[in-house]
Amino acid sequence: MFKISVMRGYLFSSIAVTCAAALALPLASPSGALAERPTAAGGPAIPGSTQSLPLAPLDGDRTLGPSAEQGLPQSDVRRFSLVGVVWDDPDTELHGRVQVRTRATGTSRWSDWQDIETHNREHSADLDAAERTTGRVRGSTAPLWVGDSDGVEVRVQPGLDEGAEGAEEAEAGVRSGRTGVSEPLPDGLRLELVDPGDDPPPASLGPLTAASAASSAVNSDLAPLGATVIPALSRRQTMEALLATRGEDMADQRAQPYIGPRPRIVTRRGWRADEKLRERDFAYTKTVKAAFVHHTATGNTYRCSQASSVIRSIYRYHVKSMRWRDIGYNFLVDKCGNIYEGRAGGVTKPVMGAHTLGFNTNSMGIAVLGTFGYSRPRGAAVNAIARLTAWKLGIYGANPAGKTYLKSGGGNLYRKGKNVRLNVISGHRDGFATTCPGGRLYAKLGTARTSSARYQGR
Repeated sequence: MFKISVMRGYLFSSIAVTCAAALALPLASPSGALAERPTAAGGPAIPGSTQSLPLAPLDGDRTLGPSAEQGLPQSDVRRFSLVGVVWDDPDTELHGRVQVRTRATGTSRWSDWQDIETHNREHSADLDAAERTTGRVRGSTAPLWVGDSDGVEVRVQPGLDEGAEGAEEAEAGVRSGRTGVSEPLPDGLRLELVDPGDDPPPASLGPLTAASAASSAVNSDLAPLGATVIPALSRRQTMEALLATRGEDMADQRAQPYIGPRPRIVTRRGWRADEKLRERDFAYTKTVKAAFVHHTATGNTYRCSQASSVIRSIYRYHVKSMRWRDIGYNFLVDKCGNIYEGRAGGVTKPVMGAHTLGFNTNSMGIAVLGTFGYSRPRGAAVNAIARLTAWKLGIYGANPAGKTYLKSGGGNLYRKGKNVRLNVISGHRDGFATTCPGGRLYAKLGTARTSSARYQGR
């Protein structure tokens, strides 16, 4: 099987990153975490903020301890668009139900109660990864996109002990309000309200900062420094570009590689990532053998014109609320089929993500914006998965319709160190016992594999 070497392609970008990053270093706190600082004079004003509010027993009786229902009564707050709940220990699961209702900004109109997906532990760095072992990472629910809001109410109900009553009885107890043996809620519950800010027009982006220059430089062989979009190429143009940049590596090969046309990709600058939030350095694995498909579980109410705002919100939630080094996914896809660069480090490179606990090494994570347990994903989004994987997996010689082996880093399906045979395009649930990427999206992965292989010319 033909396999393209990517090491030569790293040289120019690595030099550019080093030079750009050396211009200025982010401020660090005594714990080693990055501290936010004001934008330099004359630089672009990148909006966004996070409100973090402690939750407390709703009946006011703190003597009931962690088995009491906790929450926040109706409250006026600063503007936000995305909501989630975090707690102290990332290894503790929240067994129960989290619901939120919000008030649209400038109105008296409150939404109905909405459930927030509580099982989010499987979206994270591997257990022994430096990102996970900082002692700073928090447990969390999935984030939920609620739109422009300035009022919020939340309730967190503990689940009943499933060992005593069984899963169905426990769930029924939570929903009906029956009393029983409740599982304790995690310590340190906080409500996180994220404001992505308004999208500044391209003309007002301003000059590159050192951090944004470093993030852009790793893609400088694909688009000009500071570009907001990496343009699409035909399959022929994609092949010619590879031959031009990696001709020596390909000269001795007898067969042309299977690779799909490069899709259009909105860069981090394109979705207005605040680069001072993330950690400065980039983390890489050795190769890309597989792609894991996810849904963000943020809901389906966003418009495609809001996708950049949704991504900025997820990014801020991952970094400021959950305390990861960067957004967890390598790529994101909206319902209209637009593709977005995720974790910084270069779209052609094997960037280490934090998307599939136990299988982040030598893989990439693609998240479709939305929730697909019962809602069907649009064909444009499924096709975007096919186009993206045909190109990116093709760079590393992987067959989207084939199988591969990945070594587990530990999880609830496979012990650490076990070599697991997986589809090259897998769903998150193939590596971890989870509902992600939702049953409706998971059912479309066969179509994505076939289409991706066809784009590669197989």
